[in-house]
Formats: sequence, structure tokens, C-alpha cells
Amino acid sequence: MIKKINRKVERERRHIRVRNKISGTAERPRLCIFRSNSNLYVQIIDDVNANTLVQASTLDKEVKTKHSNKEAAKEVGTLIAKRASEKNIKEVVFDRGGYIYHGVVKELAEAAREGGLVF
Repeated sequence: MIKKINRKVERERRHIRVRNKISGTAERPRLCIFRSNSNLYVQIIDDVNANTLVQASTLDKEVKTKHSNKEAAKEVGTLIAKRASEKNIKEVVFDRGGYIYHGVVKELAEAAREGGLVF
């Protein structure tokens, strides 16, 4: 009998494996992505102090596209870059959250880079 692969569990395993290797500091915090079926959430986190410095999502008023698609990812990426520059955050460690660097995650990362974040 073939067992069905649980995609959520596999993504969480990949995320734990990546998180064992990377960590955010005050000088270089971690840019973490979470993607649900309906929304995108991005946080810049200082793991040493366990503190979220900046956050953005498709639920924010500044974001016009209210879905989890590429257009919304571009808007959220530019918004997180703008909010990070207001807090004088220029360099981050990119944490894709176990997702494949493709589609929505890739668009968000490229928009954040264009907005001024370095990773």
C-alpha cells in the first residue's frame, strides 16, 4: 500500500532542518516567510532576544491585493523592505520557511531585495 505524503509535515521538517543552520541576530535578523492558502505573512525576527522587529502581511491596509499570489507577494516584499529601512535594518538572513524558492516566495524575495534589503 502506498502511503500519502503529508505536505505540511514535510515542510515543517525542512523548516526545522534549515532553522538548525540559520539564526537571526540583532545585527543581522532573520526574514521569515509563512504562506497560507489565503495570505502571506513576513516577519523580521531577532532570535537572540526572541523579538519580532518588523512584520507585514497581505492583511495590512497598504497592500491592495488580498490574496496569496505573485502580485501580493511583490507588494508585501516592498512593504517589508520599506518598514525595515525605517528601523535601519539593511541586512537580513533569508528564511524561506521550508517552502521551495519558487513562485510566491521568489517574488517576495526579489521585491524585498529591490526595496533595499540585502540577503
